[in-house]
Amino acid sequence: MAKKKSGGWLESIKTIVYAALIAIGIRTIAFEPFNIPSGSMIPTLLVGDYLFVSKFSYGYSRHSMPFSPNLFSGRIFGSLPQRGDVAVFKLPRDPSQDYIKRIIGLPGDRIQVRGGVLHINGQPVRRELLGPYTADDGVRMTVRLYRETLPGADSQPGVTHRIIEQSDDGPFDNTIEFRVPEGHVFAMGDNRDNSLDSRAQDAVGFIPIENLVGRAEFIFFSVDGSAAWWEVWGWPFAIRWSRLFSAVR
Repeated sequence: MAKKKSGGWLESIKTIVYAALIAIGIRTIAFEPFNIPSGSMIPTLLVGDYLFVSKFSYGYSRHSMPFSPNLFSGRIFGSLPQRGDVAVFKLPRDPSQDYIKRIIGLPGDRIQVRGGVLHINGQPVRRELLGPYTADDGVRMTVRLYRETLPGADSQPGVTHRIIEQSDDGPFDNTIEFRVPEGHVFAMGDNRDNSLDSRAQDAVGFIPIENLVGRAEFIFFSVDGSAAWWEVWGWPFAIRWSRLFSAVR
């Protein structure tokens, strides 16, 4: 009887270990879940969104693995992101922090913002005013909603996405021209006046391609924060049902 009981515990431990290894494997090579804690990507991503990031999109680096072990440098099966991808990356000055932004500039690109209008390689990026938008980033405010179309590459159309602006004369609305170094990309938030991104060279700066974790694919869950974890009766009303399983674009 004792042997049987001991064997049962051993099998349970094996099952747990196998499950953990499978989970780590999936998170390393396939998909990893992330949640959105800030409003820097409004209106594309909202605080309380939970999404899956594809780890295979740009190949694998040490940052693809839990805790970013320093086992190798560079990327395996690496590929450049597309301009307009929404990507998760490790903050260059503190790789323990995950950031999510939109890839705006690729190696060799020249990036500048003038009067709130993004310029890529000397050309203004087309933006169309869609109207007012109520943003909730801790404080509710009405801002301007635009549709922005990034330039394409290799005869392919560019990515069209939405951005918001409070004004066109904020600290990041008039910048120097940044030239993206080789092996790096330039990232910006869609909430253009409330995003710490590559425009802040001393805080984020250019993103080494090695620091890319993966591309945001789709939202699998989203809550608006109106119900605490113990307010079970409020959970159905706190879920943003329309955002569930929607693609990130």
